[in-house]
Amino acid sequence: MNILVLYAHPVETSFNAGLHRMIVERLTTAGHTVDDCDLYTEDFDPRLTRAERLGYHDQRGAGDAVTGYIQRLQAAEALVLSFPVWNYGYPAILKGFFDRVFLPGVSFKLVDGKVQPTLHNIRKLTAVTTYGGSRFRAMLMGDPPRKVVKRMLRATIKPGAPVSYLAHYSMNLSTDETRKSFTAKVAASMDAF
Repeated sequence: MNILVLYAHPVETSFNAGLHRMIVERLTTAGHTVDDCDLYTEDFDPRLTRAERLGYHDQRGAGDAVTGYIQRLQAAEALVLSFPVWNYGYPAILKGFFDRVFLPGVSFKLVDGKVQPTLHNIRKLTAVTTYGGSRFRAMLMGDPPRKVVKRMLRATIKPGAPVSYLAHYSMNLSTDETRKSFTAKVAASMDAF
C-alpha cells in the first residue's frame, strides 16, 4: 500500500520520535511505500490564512500553498497518524493540517448543503499517540483526539475501512516496561498492516 504517515512532534529525542522512526521502518520493511510527512521537519504552517478562509469552499488550484499536501493525501491508500496529545488535543501543527488540507473537494464535498465524504482512497487508518494523563482523565475531557479519529476521520475515508487507535496513557508515570509494551504493540500493528 501507499501509506501517508503524518508525524507531529518537534523533539527528535522524544518517545514519540522513536515510535515514528519505528513506524516508518516497520511499514517499509513490510513492503509498503511510505510517504513520511514530518510536519515539523517540513516546516508546515498550520495557520489558516484570511484568504484561505474566505476561499474555503472554492476549488483549489495549482498555486494553492497546500497543493502538494493535498496531492499526497489523495495519493495515499492508508493513513497513519503519529502524534502526542497535548492539553487534550492535537498539536497545533497537526490540527492546522486538518484545517488547511482536509477541505471541501478534498476530503468531502457539499451537495445541497450536506457533507459527502470523498477520501475513499484511504482504505485503512491508524493513530499512534501518547497522553500525559490517564485514560480516565482523557475520558472526563471527552477525549477529542480519539473522537476525531474514530468518528470524523472514519466517516471521511472509505466506508467500512478499518480504524485503530493505539494510545499510551499516563506518560507522566510511564516506566521502561510500559513504554516497551506499547512499542511492541505498535510494532505488531505495523507488521500486520
